[in-house]
Amino acid sequence: MDKATKLIFEYITKIEKEKNIDNVLQVLSEMARDLVESDRCTLWLYNEEKNIFWTKIAHGLQKDVELPGDTGTISLARVENKAFIIHDPYNNPHFNPDVDEATGYKTKNIMVVPIRNIHNEVIGVYQAVNKLLGDFTVYDIKFLKLVSGYSSEIIESALLYKEIEETQKEVIFRMGDIAEAKSKETGNHIKRVAEYTRILCKNYGLSINETELVVMASPMHDIGKIAIPDDILHKPGKLTTDEFDVIKTHTTIGWELLKFSKRKILKTSSIIAYEHHEKWNGRGYPRGIAGTDIHIYGRVLAIADVFDALISDRCYKKAWPIEKVISLFKEEKGQHFDPDLVDIFFDRLDDFLEIKNKYLDEFTYAH
Repeated sequence: MDKATKLIFEYITKIEKEKNIDNVLQVLSEMARDLVESDRCTLWLYNEEKNIFWTKIAHGLQKDVELPGDTGTISLARVENKAFIIHDPYNNPHFNPDVDEATGYKTKNIMVVPIRNIHNEVIGVYQAVNKLLGDFTVYDIKFLKLVSGYSSEIIESALLYKEIEETQKEVIFRMGDIAEAKSKETGNHIKRVAEYTRILCKNYGLSINETELVVMASPMHDIGKIAIPDDILHKPGKLTTDEFDVIKTHTTIGWELLKFSKRKILKTSSIIAYEHHEKWNGRGYPRGIAGTDIHIYGRVLAIADVFDALISDRCYKKAWPIEKVISLFKEEKGQHFDPDLVDIFFDRLDDFLEIKNKYLDEFTYAH
């Protein structure tokens, strides 16, 4: 087995163990660097809308770099859609010395290979810099093209996943808007609740990924209200017991709408919809579960939703003064709300109020 083949097998083993797309691209860039025996190998991605290249993986650089999409050796690979070796970069009109000047690095030779999608469009460029011994050859281009092919599939999958995720976010916020509009709330309510949720989850100790998942799912907390009759939902006076029983069904309706989805974001939404009216002392609804039997997502949304309901003007009531809100949360610590989350709420109260003021509603209470 020759050296290159051995290297490829070693790196394939590493790649198989990775689950994170960014980590896979990092390993592929390291494989490319070792295969062509270069000092550095940078993976540049191309943003067509902004016409810029930016560093996805950059050996030797401490921060991301952006370059114009129509200058430099990487743009040559994109425009010509083919690989190049540049033996004397400082005497080449396409070479951009800005990065060298900014970092103090001396580029001696360069190899650039385009990364193409299934439509043969360039979505990025691999740039190997400074062959450790001698100069780059056509054999090095062959190796870098091999890595480019692997990377193309992964990058396209990542971009597709991001597009799907962004679409999911958009749909969920729009669905949340519909539910809130039916309740005569404003779209800013779900924005504020999402931001309160981020503070609570982050400080409770949830991971960044899980925190963002709950934030994305939070707009669906009242999605079940789309099935509640308007005459009950918009009743100006006090609800009868029977009417309140109907209102309470919005939790189970939301759960039933979402629980069978295989998407994490919608599964999270189903939990939030189902449990955000449960209480720490077991006197909430729909199931009357208590304490940590209530999912942390439901416990977080309980605080975020109630705080916003109290501190904001609604069409049927005026906002409570902050002193009254604080008093209620002190009283309901360990009763309605998870006591640990109430402590976080008080520790970060200034942040809550900043969010409340940032996303003000467009209406005020009419006397």
